[in-house]
Amino acid sequence: MHLDLMPEDDFVLHLVTIHCGENIKSTFDELILFEPHFPVSATGLKFEKVQDATTSISHCRCLSRKPEAICSDVRQEAETAMEESSSSLSLKDRVAIVTGGSRGIGRAIAIHLHSLGARVALNYASNSTQADLLASELNASYTPEHPRAVAIKADVSDPEQVKPLFDRAEQEFGSKIHILVNCAGVMDQKYPTLANTTIEDWDTTFNINTKGSFLCCREAANRLTREGGGRIIMISTSLVGSLLPGYAAYVASKAAVEAMTKILAKELKGTRITANCVAPGPVATELFFAGKTEETIKRFADACPLGRLGEPKDIAGIVGFLSSDAGEWTNGQVIRVNGGVVV
Repeated sequence: MHLDLMPEDDFVLHLVTIHCGENIKSTFDELILFEPHFPVSATGLKFEKVQDATTSISHCRCLSRKPEAICSDVRQEAETAMEESSSSLSLKDRVAIVTGGSRGIGRAIAIHLHSLGARVALNYASNSTQADLLASELNASYTPEHPRAVAIKADVSDPEQVKPLFDRAEQEFGSKIHILVNCAGVMDQKYPTLANTTIEDWDTTFNINTKGSFLCCREAANRLTREGGGRIIMISTSLVGSLLPGYAAYVASKAAVEAMTKILAKELKGTRITANCVAPGPVATELFFAGKTEETIKRFADACPLGRLGEPKDIAGIVGFLSSDAGEWTNGQVIRVNGGVVV
């Protein structure tokens, strides 16, 4: 690498000759990756690049501001980045449906999306008490004429109830739906081996976990806004990666959801709607604790490199990110959120 420094009145001229794609450090200790076919830029720096037609060498002409000028630029860029970061996570006035939104992980997700500015439809299957209570809490600071949360009963495995769920959410908030988070799910609390799994239990698991996800995904794919901000987020499980005995039906039902979501992300090309899965590890919820002994629960916690079970809020944060403008470039992915239990 050849480097010439020539001081000027307000600039220092660096004439840098490098091989294409090579990493170098500038005189300001900023690592810059030069790519042969793209413009090169870095904080406070301006570059001109010319490809030598007779060799494989790129000549990069780097016009760098003096250090004090760079400091001023960096401060300005940092302030701008902070403002953009805050606004990119905002869900102000967007409408979200959270299925299974009255308890456990779904409840935490609904609360978090609401805190980011979203209006939230809390779906529940049977018991309205918790859903109504949560909706009341989220609406406490708002007038009844402009609710920010509403509880809606619907069985996601029933096609005759999924469409009305979306209809009601649109009517309540006077807006198209922006975000679907499908958190409704069941797990066989007997944890049987595959050989001992009944047809009835298998069908129940797939009806809610897989068919319910399909019906909600299908409705969302046809109903979500196409003006930007459309998000479909399916809740899967990290057990798809660990394949523990006793979870055959549950894991199979969620593996199907992951495959379906990846395909959906491709099929939604051109709609500005993204589709992703979030796959929690062991999280301290009623669903997780049901049917487990204290010894089993401790074994799950000890298996985590962080030495604890997850909490619903650990999952809510990543769902909030995926729901926001900041998560737009994440699409067709399965994101395992498990503290390192499954890698």
